[in-house]
Amino acid sequence: MNFEAVMQELEGLGKERMKKMYISNGAHEPLWGVATGAMKPMVKTIKINQLLAEELYATGNYDAMYFAGVIADPKAMTEADYNRWMDAAYFYMLSDYVVAVTLSESDIAQEVSDKWIASGDELRMSAGWSCYCWLLGSRKDVEFSESKMSDMLDLVENTIHDSPERTKSAMNNFVYTVGTSYLPLHEKAVETAKAIGVVEIKKDNKKSSFINAGENIEKMVDKGKIGFKRRHVRC
Repeated sequence: MNFEAVMQELEGLGKERMKKMYISNGAHEPLWGVATGAMKPMVKTIKINQLLAEELYATGNYDAMYFAGVIADPKAMTEADYNRWMDAAYFYMLSDYVVAVTLSESDIAQEVSDKWIASGDELRMSAGWSCYCWLLGSRKDVEFSESKMSDMLDLVENTIHDSPERTKSAMNNFVYTVGTSYLPLHEKAVETAKAIGVVEIKKDNKKSSFINAGENIEKMVDKGKIGFKRRHVRC
């Protein structure tokens, strides 16, 4: 399938209900409202195609940008490529669920994520923390430095309540993911979650939401899922 065929197919798969949901979360035109599951037949046909992914991502169309992440070749992308994609990621569903997910399957994931976390930019920070969530939830524990992960938990504890809203959410998810998927620091993540307590996420023109990593870790403990790892990150 070429660029024009993919765009035509995506447009045909759009649903008004999904479009409204995406918009309510921060997406804006152009978009059609394609459910991620509806894209799977196209993924099976195309598989990996970095050139096509770049064409799709450059459209600024949310559905095309999401699909670009699914068919991209993460290991073919450079740090400059990921930064370019982040520049166009205008809300968290792109930064955290497209760019960060794609980055998590690359060999430079931790290196790039570390720079984003230190950037001071809300969505880059959010993407950096989110990438670590995807990494910890899918890769073997031995691939991570325990001292580094411990320092990152300390950073979250000391800064989360003063961080930008989307960054807060990703940092909270990081504590949850360490507590659930990274066995060496399960206990420390539980203690960190207790120290943080409830995190308020303020939203434009909406009521605040309140999240608690500790409660979610406890639910996974009760289900016997500590040490959980995903088989696949991208759909």
